[in-house]
Amino acid sequence: MIVGKGSTTELLAEEQVRDLVRQALSLTPLGGKRVLVIIPDGTRTAPLPVFFRLLHQELGATAVALDYLVALGTHQPMSEEALNRLVGITAQERAGKYGNVRIFNHRWDKPESLVTLGVIPASEIAEITGGLMAQEVPVRLNKLIFDYDQILICGPVFPHEVVGFSGGNKYFFPGIAAAEIINFTHWLGAVMTNYRIIGSGYTPVRSVIDRAAAFIDRPAACLALVITHEGLAGLYFGSPQEAWQAASKLSA
Repeated sequence: MIVGKGSTTELLAEEQVRDLVRQALSLTPLGGKRVLVIIPDGTRTAPLPVFFRLLHQELGATAVALDYLVALGTHQPMSEEALNRLVGITAQERAGKYGNVRIFNHRWDKPESLVTLGVIPASEIAEITGGLMAQEVPVRLNKLIFDYDQILICGPVFPHEVVGFSGGNKYFFPGIAAAEIINFTHWLGAVMTNYRIIGSGYTPVRSVIDRAAAFIDRPAACLALVITHEGLAGLYFGSPQEAWQAASKLSA
């Protein structure tokens, strides 16, 4: 079920955002659960401070854990100061009011932080890519997600030169993935060319990402944001696939 609202002519007011978040969370009761929120790093544009505070207001007192994992892909780890800026809090707030909240950097380059979930066979890759590629793709990602009962993706959906539109399950692959599938999806996007990929809706690269996400044995939901230069134009909640689909249509 999708909860959301968006417009090509109007921005969402903060009260509307708060109401949508509350409505969304009412569909996925998280009291007594360990929740991991996957968010973008500082290279993406999003009002993360608003959502960090809203999620803490709604879940901080009832969830057993409310932690964050930054979907860096292969980007450099963020410093503690940069992480605080990312979610809009001070060092004092991080130590005090939000002292129970942990914020982790994804580390694609540390094998001990990763787990292998399976392999997408070469025959399936050949079918997905229309014969452009025919190789096995190992599905490995950050094992931290298996310490939690619920995964919540929170991030923007933009036209993207590798996958068509960012967001959704892309926060798993390549967001918190290992090098093999990161390299493969980027190479596939390059072979297909930017001209065919960017802003093209559901692409073969997205299909590979969704196939890899099917290996994840944890409940996952998504808050998908549509951002303009002026502010937040849309917010959708549902499964990573459903929320992404709604957000990508508006982003287009």
